[in-house]
Amino acid sequence: MTVAAHPATAPAGSASPAELYAEIQQFYARQMQLLDDGEAEAWAETFAEDGVFAANAHPEPFTGRAAIAAGARKATDDFAARGIRRRHWLGMLSLEPKDEHTVFVRSYAQVLETPRAGQAVLRASTTCADLLVRRDGRWLVLDRRIHRDDLD
Repeated sequence: MTVAAHPATAPAGSASPAELYAEIQQFYARQMQLLDDGEAEAWAETFAEDGVFAANAHPEPFTGRAAIAAGARKATDDFAARGIRRRHWLGMLSLEPKDEHTVFVRSYAQVLETPRAGQAVLRASTTCADLLVRRDGRWLVLDRRIHRDDLD
């Protein structure tokens, strides 16, 4: 009996476009659920050690996994203290493979916030531009650029 390699560990160059798309979608589903569940450090582990998180809502980018984790922890704790549950939804993924270990992904992201005993509100509409790299058999964000639609 032959066991097929799990798509997350197969070389990027060997995946069909549909398999690669499904693999990247699963990566984002797991990543956003980690953040929404308050697992800031585990979420930061989905970034390369030398990764960058930049957003037009922040004055400076977070550079390096430790800085990304610290920024996510601060935000996660702040929302929890205020009784706000956040949900990130990413969709409309557009993939552009650069080579067998690198994929550029552009997506739309919406952030919903629900206060304790309140109604959900769409808090932000954004574009997300990621450069993903495959290292040690898993996808990591090397560079993320978030652009909120309501900000210049």
